[in-house]
Amino acid sequence: MPDATDLQTQTDKTVDYEKVVQSGQFKQFMQDKKKFIVPYTIFFLIFYFLLPVLTSYTTFLNTPVIGDISWVWLFAFAQFIMTWVLCTIYVKKAASFDEQADRIIEDQIGNGGNAR
Repeated sequence: MPDATDLQTQTDKTVDYEKVVQSGQFKQFMQDKKKFIVPYTIFFLIFYFLLPVLTSYTTFLNTPVIGDISWVWLFAFAQFIMTWVLCTIYVKKAASFDEQADRIIEDQIGNGGNAR
């Protein structure tokens, strides 16, 4: 059974990566990744930086919600939840990206390394 190094060497010899990058399959793959990653990154950065901005320039988050617990504590706790949720979503989506990348490689090897 060949090891990973043998498979990588075989793949390097049989696939013209410049042609793969120019293929419609690869362009669609990159477009799909971009459609997923960019909005999630923008949401994460806005949500992350909103806490220090709101605590620095407003007093809204200092108002109590439940007893002595203020909005700032809820917002900070929500950031932990947001991080775990986004990580879980990304891990699941990354699995589909891996499958898509594997299909592209298999198609290119089967196609003799010529892009479609």
